[in-house]
Amino acid sequence: MNTIRQVPSRVKSKRTETNLGAEREHFDKQQLSSISKAINSSETPVKEKHARRIILGTHREKGAFTFWSYALGLPLASNSIISWKFCHVLHKVLRDGHHNSLQDCIRHQGNIAETGALWGNLHDRYGQLVSIYTKLLCTKMDFHVKHSEIRPNLEASDEVLERAAGTDINNVFQLTVEVFDYLDAELKLAETVIRQLNTSIAISTTTSGQCRLAPLIQVIQDCSHLYHYTVKLLFKLHACLPADTLQGHRDRFHDQFHSLKNFLNKARDMLYFKRLIQIPKLPDSPPNFLHASALAEHVKPVVVVEEEEPADDDDPEPLIEVSDVSQPSLQVQPQFDIFDQTFGPPNGGFDDRDVQIDNMKRELEMLRAELERIKAEAQRYITQLKSQINSLEAELEEQRVQKQRALVENEQLRMELESLRSQNADHQNVQATFIEAEKRSQATELRYTKLKEKHAELVSNHAELLRRSADTVKMLSASQQTQEEVARTKQQLAFEVDRVKQEADMKMEEQKFEMDKLKHDLDERRAEVLRIQNSMQSRQQEGQKLSSSVASLQGEKEALMRSVSERDAELSSLRQAAQLQQSSLQQERERSARELSELQGKLQEKLSREEHLQQKLLEEQFSLLRATAAEAECIIQDAVAKLDDPLHIRCTSSPDYLVNRAEATLGSIDKLKQGHTDYLRNMGDASGLLRAVTQFSHLAADTIVNGSATAHMAPTDHADRLTDSCRGCGSQSVKFLQELTAKATLQRADPAAIRIVVQQILRLGEELRPKGSDIRQEELGDLVDKEMAATSAAIEEAVRRIDDMMNKARMDTSGVKLEVNERILNCCTDLMKAIHMLVLASTDLQKEIVEGERGAATVKEFYARNSRWTEGLISASKAVGWGATQLVESADKVVLHTGKYEELIVCSHEIAASTAQLVAASKVKADRSSQRLSTLQQASRHVNEMAANVMASTRTGQEQIEEKDTMDFSGLSLIKLKKEEMESQVKVLELETQLEGERLAEGNGFTSAPPPLSPKPTKPAIMKKPALAQKPNVLPKSTFR
Repeated sequence: MNTIRQVPSRVKSKRTETNLGAEREHFDKQQLSSISKAINSSETPVKEKHARRIILGTHREKGAFTFWSYALGLPLASNSIISWKFCHVLHKVLRDGHHNSLQDCIRHQGNIAETGALWGNLHDRYGQLVSIYTKLLCTKMDFHVKHSEIRPNLEASDEVLERAAGTDINNVFQLTVEVFDYLDAELKLAETVIRQLNTSIAISTTTSGQCRLAPLIQVIQDCSHLYHYTVKLLFKLHACLPADTLQGHRDRFHDQFHSLKNFLNKARDMLYFKRLIQIPKLPDSPPNFLHASALAEHVKPVVVVEEEEPADDDDPEPLIEVSDVSQPSLQVQPQFDIFDQTFGPPNGGFDDRDVQIDNMKRELEMLRAELERIKAEAQRYITQLKSQINSLEAELEEQRVQKQRALVENEQLRMELESLRSQNADHQNVQATFIEAEKRSQATELRYTKLKEKHAELVSNHAELLRRSADTVKMLSASQQTQEEVARTKQQLAFEVDRVKQEADMKMEEQKFEMDKLKHDLDERRAEVLRIQNSMQSRQQEGQKLSSSVASLQGEKEALMRSVSERDAELSSLRQAAQLQQSSLQQERERSARELSELQGKLQEKLSREEHLQQKLLEEQFSLLRATAAEAECIIQDAVAKLDDPLHIRCTSSPDYLVNRAEATLGSIDKLKQGHTDYLRNMGDASGLLRAVTQFSHLAADTIVNGSATAHMAPTDHADRLTDSCRGCGSQSVKFLQELTAKATLQRADPAAIRIVVQQILRLGEELRPKGSDIRQEELGDLVDKEMAATSAAIEEAVRRIDDMMNKARMDTSGVKLEVNERILNCCTDLMKAIHMLVLASTDLQKEIVEGERGAATVKEFYARNSRWTEGLISASKAVGWGATQLVESADKVVLHTGKYEELIVCSHEIAASTAQLVAASKVKADRSSQRLSTLQQASRHVNEMAANVMASTRTGQEQIEEKDTMDFSGLSLIKLKKEEMESQVKVLELETQLEGERLAEGNGFTSAPPPLSPKPTKPAIMKKPALAQKPNVLPKSTFR
């Protein structure tokens, strides 16, 4: 029988040597295939099976060297989707890969940061995500390198967290801040992904949406652990430190709590996460850290990742070959199975091994034929020699394996020794850096003593702070310089640490070069072993030299035994030396860490004291502003009180002086706005704002008092409007000053409303200036041009105000309200443009009429000759300007939710009527065939269309904003339904009756005008011609049926 024992042993030895190389080559091919399939340019999520193979590869080679060797060749700088998937796979490797993967990733942290910075400067949606993701990965690596007790997957028990925090409260405080930063980076990535998903077409069920959402599974896992760590550390801090000191920590935790809760709620509603992960729920309110008993109510959030069904794969994962062909039990199996286990299964075709096997079979057949012809004694002799050779080969193979293991251990110990030597040199450099830092700390201590003396002077001179505010500013500048010096010291320390890291990286590169050199030596040794095996095989083929080969093998065995014993002695001595150096290095490292923590604590204390001084100065400046604003408010209220004072009725003033005071008040409002802006820019200096508030209060009070005095001598209509404007000026001024006294409203305080009221007072004062009993006929021509120019200016001002309202609405509102406001304001803008074109067309037609009919007379003589037509034209133009102003004010109230939509609709009606009046006034003397008349009529029709658009958009917006509650009749009986129907009908009849009464009252108001209600009945009525600037009385369309 031809059994496996008759196969030549040289074939088995060659298979044993080449097995490791083939296995490594197969592993590299598999890793390359998985990386190329997981990280590609298609906008699809990373498949779990490819990521799992990459993670298993890190555990197999005990590191991420192979992953990075292929990842460095990816086009990360040219494709944002590849960079995004690379960050996702790297996050998985850090979390679930071998613990040595973290050290391999740290070496390439600079490449990761450069990739993020590159995509952060480009306007690409995935590029922005990559920039945020790389910052998160760098933060994650820095945190776990600094706190090696906590694994990168953040699965650590409370005991491990306590051990990482230590007993020093400063270390606990610093660890809490680092966990805060870690959680901020995670939440920032999650919020950016969800915001992009909401603003784009992609949803969670599409591949593009899943490509963005896939990394959030790791983010949810990290956030659950970081939230638990934060709660534990904050309860520990509150047990050791006062509550006021940790107010900033609590505020920051509350913000993170609400952000994390919103993120988890949104993720829980997405279909993509429901089949992959179970997302925990956070409590309704954050824990109360002021009560220690609240810690018992805290429940650690647990994230459960659903197990995916195993997908079909074209290239399944290889199994580790654990069979041993040398076991006797395998000899009873069939010949084909034993041969496959020894030489490997067929690979789908013939290769060199198959050819060798066929040649060996033929050689065996020839040897078998020769052996049959040899006598029995020679056969036994040959059999004995073969058995001896087999036993010696087995022993030689064992010695080679032991030698290989010894060489590997020797190389590892040599590398450890080199790393310890490099760490010792680095420690010496760090120790020198610490000495320099201690010297700088002493210099900082001297500066701190000086700062403390200045602080004592500041406390002693607190009573004179109002007179010495300039000195306080100088002291603040000195403290800022000291702070800048401290910052420069920190930068120098960071530069020294970076230099030490660079030196360590250079030494690592040298170690890599030595490792490559040792690998080259190992390859030469392997080649030498192969040559020895070839020589042994040649000896086996020669039957005449069997005895000499046995002797040579015995000698080689003894030499190997001696080399192994020498290697063992050398390894033991190296282990002892390495342990001694490691213990000494550990002691030095602990002492350096203690010194560094002490220096950091002192520096933190100095920074906190400087911040306290800065905050104290800001509070004192704000107290000055609040006191000044309160005093100004009293001055304004005193002036407003004089409006109703009976003793003030006899006081009078001229309109000229009122105009002078109003103009001075407008100038003070500009200074007040500039001072408010300067104070918001630098809240340490409130001198400019204090001067502006003082000046404004006196001038505004003077304007209010003189406005009231001027109203005592004015007609009833002007007196009422002037008094109301003075009251409005006082109320707006008091409101603005009250906003200055509160920190919550200080940022949005704006004197624009005061400016509008003062401008109204200024206009009323100019109208009250003496102009004679009536307008002379010669001034009508000039007045027409002025009124047309004033109307154009009013329309341009309305357009500007609408643009301002548009910008303000975009900043203050969002959603449906923003959409409604934008539509209404856009329609108002279109209406203003149409009115402007109408005014221009009317001006052109007016010029044509004057040039065609005046003859030899001048323009003024023409207007004087046609005074009735001229007055109608002036009245119509004023009505158009007044309607545009009222429309803007109504739109402003609607946007601010202080007015009604009906006011905007009524203003649109009034504008349409005013433009019709202007067209009618221009059409009286125009030629019927005039081209400019047709242009004016076309502009009038365009104004009517734009007014209709305003009304339509207003009604549509009103329907969108108002909530229409529908009644639920499901729980009502028939009788109750009848009762509800009767009540509704009664209400409808009441509203119809009220509407008819209002219409009758409105019609009576036009037919018989009642006497005006004057607040001063004792003043005699003044018979005066109505001013041309009055709004014309136009009957509403509802009265004509």
